Amino acid sequence: MSNTTMQIRAAVIREKGGPFSIETLSLEGPRRDEILVKVVATGLCHTDMIARDQGYPVPHPIVLGHEGAGIVETVGADVVKVAPGDAVVLTFPMCGRCRPCRLGRIAHCEKTLALSFGGARLDGSTATLDAQGGKVHDHFFGQSSFATYALAYERNVVKVGRDLPLERLGPLGCGIQTGAGAVMNGLKVRPGTSFASFGAGAVGCSAIMAARAVGATTIIAIDIVPSRLELARELGATHTINSKQLNPVEAVRDITGGGVDHSLETSGNPSVLRQAIEALGSLGTCGIVGAPPLGTEVSFDVNNLMLPGKSIRGILEGESVPDIFIPQLIALNAQGRFPFEKLLKFYRLEQINQAAQDSESGATLKPVIRLAAA
Repeated sequence: MSNTTMQIRAAVIREKGGPFSIETLSLEGPRRDEILVKVVATGLCHTDMIARDQGYPVPHPIVLGHEGAGIVETVGADVVKVAPGDAVVLTFPMCGRCRPCRLGRIAHCEKTLALSFGGARLDGSTATLDAQGGKVHDHFFGQSSFATYALAYERNVVKVGRDLPLERLGPLGCGIQTGAGAVMNGLKVRPGTSFASFGAGAVGCSAIMAARAVGATTIIAIDIVPSRLELARELGATHTINSKQLNPVEAVRDITGGGVDHSLETSGNPSVLRQAIEALGSLGTCGIVGAPPLGTEVSFDVNNLMLPGKSIRGILEGESVPDIFIPQLIALNAQGRFPFEKLLKFYRLEQINQAAQDSESGATLKPVIRLAAA
């Protein structure tokens, strides 16, 4: 255990449903395998809301935040991957030892729930106390980055160039790599094929940009918010469907002449997932990235799946290896082929409740909370 502590400012959730409370907390220094990061900015993601509302059994009080980017402040004695002064993007944690990790499928680590949603280190310890000395849960997704400083690990930091606009890069660690990776790594969308994103939020728009980048020729965005559909067209959608006005399954079939090769469900809504499955053509594949509360079930027509040879598969974190995939997305962005900055809107830490409200209403696709200058 580290003998050093520091004062930080953080957004704390103390009860189911929120709100975020801005507090001064005491943070333990990094242990031998940990990295202390001065957080520049953090994306706010749908999964943070799920945790706030305890759709996943996340303990409260807790510091959330899992799309951080910042500068390495100090490192534990066993850390060799990064050094103080390095710029890093924080991403999802993994154990590195289970079967999926050993197979290179690290997004499906068997300890995902414990590492990401346990509110503590794997040994059950926490590093954060409030002003009264009470325990505040942390290590959310191995970072808890709704704070001026965060603790992370070698496995969930990605070193990036100091010349990059660091405040923009945090969302690459989860939401943006989830959408883009679902297309590029999970579904393996190929040139000349058709793709439909059910949902045109940050994840859906990231998927649309990726589909365009890999050469899909029919790219369909489905949503109920006109401004999102307008942006989806700007980012690469060849067709848009407002599912309040049209039956999306029938509209997709009309556009494609029978159904899409690939669909992606990003909303976490069971009825939308069924539509994404039904919109597939023969031998099509539906990927699921929307995160509903645990225990959510969906129904579908078994014969409509079996006879045309459709597939359904779960995809986490874009099936990515972040040390490889995040630099690839940064390179595509530098070439103008993946303009994810168009999704972002910035807020101060004190505005985090407004950011959450804007995200849930659809007014903002990807809120980013600024915490410090790079």
